Amino acid sequence: MTFRAAVLDVDGTVLRGDRLLPGADRGLAAIDAAGLRRLFVSNNPTKAPPAYADRLRTAGVDADPEEILTAGTVTADYLREHHAGESVFVVGESGLLELLEAVPVTVVEDAEAADVVVASIDRAFGYDDMAEAMTALRGTDVTFLGTDPDVVIPAADRDVPGSGAVVNAVAGVAGRDPEAVLGKPHASAQRMILDRLDVPAADCLVVGDRLETDIDGALNVGCDAALVMTGVTTSVELERSALRPTYVAEAIDDLL
Repeated sequence: MTFRAAVLDVDGTVLRGDRLLPGADRGLAAIDAAGLRRLFVSNNPTKAPPAYADRLRTAGVDADPEEILTAGTVTADYLREHHAGESVFVVGESGLLELLEAVPVTVVEDAEAADVVVASIDRAFGYDDMAEAMTALRGTDVTFLGTDPDVVIPAADRDVPGSGAVVNAVAGVAGRDPEAVLGKPHASAQRMILDRLDVPAADCLVVGDRLETDIDGALNVGCDAALVMTGVTTSVELERSALRPTYVAEAIDDLL
């Protein structure tokens, strides 16, 4: 199979914390040598693309902000398209709030004034945040969104709770599921990926470490999907899953 573009997850695929994973340098070099278009796509909503590019460059990857798409970017685009002019109550960190400054919405601290509630990873998340989000979602006409579904994410030294844990906590006390959980594998994220690359899905290889986001999202739109075993998915989970990646490799360079 000949590909024209590579879609690369970041955490657990290229990086763990701020260091390159084994084989990532060789794999990325091979992608560049083959002349493939390249897009890094992360479900981390806490950093804007320029900050993500800095993180990759610090690890030794020459990356441009235009090559990066995050769950925060997808969330901002979704709000721009579907909720322009509305008031948004955010459970999330400063990086997400900064992304929303460029969107025609009003971020509010008063939960009762919200038209939309966005739940995301927040490492300072606590009881009061959960109570405020529950208050905001008492209104049946208030839209509930999550930035991404990742309950567990790979950090520098261990796996830690991600946005999905916060989304689930808010959903539990509100007694309702989100209308949409954005980021991978949501259709909005997949559409943005293909639009950014401007190539057909059949010409894209998606590489990631998570079955239910990277692999599922890729297969849903007709991309080939390569699972690497450097992140959160174990061999036992792969064996038990109904999802069947096109390729399975220990690390990116094994895809050569």
